[in-house]
Amino acid sequence: MCGRFALGIPRKRLAEELGLDAVPDAPDRFNIAPGQLVEAVVDAGFGRREMRLFRWGLVPSWSKEGGKGRGFVNARLETAAEKPSFRAAMRYRRCLMPASGFYEWQVRPGGKQPWYFYRADGRLAALAGIWERYEGAMGEIMESCAILTTEADAVVSPVHERMPVAVAPEDYGRWLDADMRDGARAVSIFRRLGPSIWAGHPVGPGVNRVAANDEQLLLPLTRG
Repeated sequence: MCGRFALGIPRKRLAEELGLDAVPDAPDRFNIAPGQLVEAVVDAGFGRREMRLFRWGLVPSWSKEGGKGRGFVNARLETAAEKPSFRAAMRYRRCLMPASGFYEWQVRPGGKQPWYFYRADGRLAALAGIWERYEGAMGEIMESCAILTTEADAVVSPVHERMPVAVAPEDYGRWLDADMRDGARAVSIFRRLGPSIWAGHPVGPGVNRVAANDEQLLLPLTRG
């Protein structure tokens, strides 16, 4: 799964890498958690893309709980196009969730060890996401999203069996294309070829606290 990630990239660079006219000012975030508002890029039509805010934890439009529950933080790439909770979003509402890296926890005899993974080439990681729009009985609107995950590759698998799906820059347009309304075809964009794009290292336990938000969280763990 992917339960935490970071976004600490200069805003100008963020706009350039994602093909956006501009992005709103926002502080760097080093410990983004489920239930929080996150930035995601969507197809705005007429060949444009825009960045919008969503709650991380997808709530299907037909949900009876609405915003009361946590929602779906992740969706499996292998089955998302078929699952009732994600099927419509995979067809009509795909997005890119920018990240500078993500965290995963390795199970060890002494407890869980957090790791931080990031693109080995230093580029932005554009995570594949889907989003939904829920309207409550009183007319309240909530837009929420989930990150797609896949089987971990050779770099991530020693730590965890799943990892987020990263969209290659040359595939941004295809993934966001609102006219491509076939969820299974959208999944076919992702074909793992060549070596892993990820590098990673263990980090300190500070990331375990949701309230923690400091760049020091990303630093490699040092043992005395």
